[in-house]
Amino acid sequence: MSVSGSGFIESSIQHIKQLWTSVKQPNIFLPTLFIFLWQATPHSESAMFFFITNKLGFTPGFLGRVKLVTSIASLLGVGIYNYFLKAVHLRKIFLVTTIIGSALGMTQVLLVTGLNRQFGVSDEWFSIGDSLIITVLGQAAFMPVLVLAAKLCPPGMEATLFATLMSISNAGSVTGGLVGAGLTKIFGVTRESFGNLPLLIIVCNLSSLLPLPLLGLLPDETGDSDNEETKHS
Repeated sequence: MSVSGSGFIESSIQHIKQLWTSVKQPNIFLPTLFIFLWQATPHSESAMFFFITNKLGFTPGFLGRVKLVTSIASLLGVGIYNYFLKAVHLRKIFLVTTIIGSALGMTQVLLVTGLNRQFGVSDEWFSIGDSLIITVLGQAAFMPVLVLAAKLCPPGMEATLFATLMSISNAGSVTGGLVGAGLTKIFGVTRESFGNLPLLIIVCNLSSLLPLPLLGLLPDETGDSDNEETKHS
């Protein structure tokens, strides 16, 4: 048992050293840093959840239908990336989807202020349509992250490094949630008070543009570059 335990420890240390050697390479570290910062921008999802449940009175059944629509929308986003965006440069995809996503995210202000009802659109239908469009775009924007993570993995470390990169991406998302929660407290938005919620939504959506000057950290290639090289060869 002691021999087996020591062998496991030595093997783990060796894997950690190999992982660190791979991660600290600039061609891996810099794109990973961008992915973390891109995911770490704040969002207002928690505040919006309390608004649609406490203020608008959306029922669990309706929220379940919205979840079903967003699940279908995610598949649609994957299909859009696969058929239309796979040959587009990664930097361009991140640039365009981030800008469009920030603009579309502002539509939640219409729901919070009730302007959608002035245009004859109910809160329920507006929420479904808004969630559908934003989810399609969000999934299409997230696909390059998966492609980039797979392309960064060197031979022999594919599974370990891919899992590490996805953990870093998830850590960025958690960080964004914490920053968003901090902004929610600063703006005084609670489960009963939503006066500053429109301002919170605007700040969170504008902050998603902050990582764009760092697009140079990403490789200047397409998600399908390996296949293109194979075809040319």
